[in-house]
Amino acid sequence: MAAKKKAAKAAGATAAAKGKPYVQRVVQDEELRDNVQAAFASAQDAYKRLSNGKSPQKALVDDKKLQKDLKEAATALRDAGQALKEGPQKKKKGGLGRKLLLLVVGAGVAMAASEDLRNKILDALFGKEEEFEYSSTTTPPTPAPSSSGSAA
Repeated sequence: MAAKKKAAKAAGATAAAKGKPYVQRVVQDEELRDNVQAAFASAQDAYKRLSNGKSPQKALVDDKKLQKDLKEAATALRDAGQALKEGPQKKKKGGLGRKLLLLVVGAGVAMAASEDLRNKILDALFGKEEEFEYSSTTTPPTPAPSSSGSAA
């Protein structure tokens, strides 16, 4: 009787776990599984090197292979954590930033294509262009009289 209850409980837990996005991500993503396995293997190697009889402080400072194993384990765990973090999130199809970018690009194309639109925008920003004719208030200097006389 107890075995049937345990089996039913295990089946229920399995069914509940299948619906979880993190579990689905681990099942479907081979790279994530590889990262977890690499992290486990590196951590296991580091633990073996750390518990070989030397003091842990000395091993951490002096043992380059231990440092390498710890670094590999940390990197693999970071990658696995990043993949898990990104996995269950649903991607938005059109966020505010994307819409704003589309609006700016569309406005730029419209301004480049239409001279009337450019003029309207410039008039709105800087005011209407004033057309005027320039007339000088000064008179051009008259050439100085040249003295063309005969030199004797």
